[in-house]
Amino acid sequence: MSLFVFGLGYSALHFVRENKALTTSGTVRSAAAAAALRREGIEAFAFDGARGDAGLVEALSKADLLLISAPPSAQGDPALNVYEEQIRGAPRLERVLYLSTVGVYGGADGGWVDEASPVQTVNARGKWRVDAEARWRALGEARRIPVDILRLAGIYGPGRSALDRLRDGTARRIVKPRQVFNRIHVADIAGVLARLIEADGPGGVWNVADREPAPPQDVITYAAELLGVPPPPEEPFETADMSPMARSFYSDNRRVSTEKLANQLGYVWRYPSYREALRDMAGRG
Repeated sequence: MSLFVFGLGYSALHFVRENKALTTSGTVRSAAAAAALRREGIEAFAFDGARGDAGLVEALSKADLLLISAPPSAQGDPALNVYEEQIRGAPRLERVLYLSTVGVYGGADGGWVDEASPVQTVNARGKWRVDAEARWRALGEARRIPVDILRLAGIYGPGRSALDRLRDGTARRIVKPRQVFNRIHVADIAGVLARLIEADGPGGVWNVADREPAPPQDVITYAAELLGVPPPPEEPFETADMSPMARSFYSDNRRVSTEKLANQLGYVWRYPSYREALRDMAGRG
């Protein structure tokens, strides 16, 4: 089976490296990154959102599966903006998997949201995602192929975890009462993708998060315990020195239900919560 990936970044590469039986090609932002992946055996093409390397369209035409990891912008989805005609005409294409975000739900005042909940994001990034999801669903309907929309929680994993932030001195314990965040380990993103391809279902929307929404300061505290270091001091959200973007993440407070993944897809989490994941990454599993 042949896979083409728009956006061979952190999550997509984890999936590709776990599934070497797939013949994989895809895009990165620079020629240097493309060259590095080609040395690894992945047929990579530079694509800056406006133009792509020679050979990209030919590789796309051979794809059975299409994975979209590149984010949209104010100008729309970059893959569709430039290559929609070629994607619609790809003769072997059987399935599209689109990596979106739980941010499309907006805030829920700490309540639960599931795949049937309304999308009510008010920020620009969330609206770009909603538009991109709709465009990919429309393409699937036109082609009569399934499209899976994976709404991802906050992604973490090796090199991108509370353990790493503690080690490099950037960890903070910012406390906003009743605030919780949802998260997902990169290995479980790869696991869900593999399960969706294996199940070969009709497509749909899937919330991809672990089983325990939790306050962010609790994650830092637990990671510090594993490393045997003191946690950073607590900082009240109201007075914490934060960038506008960092502060904006605290405006959406929700608990993401993943019962659909468990019940309809039969997915079994590698890391049901941050505890199992951090213990494993700290060598304490």
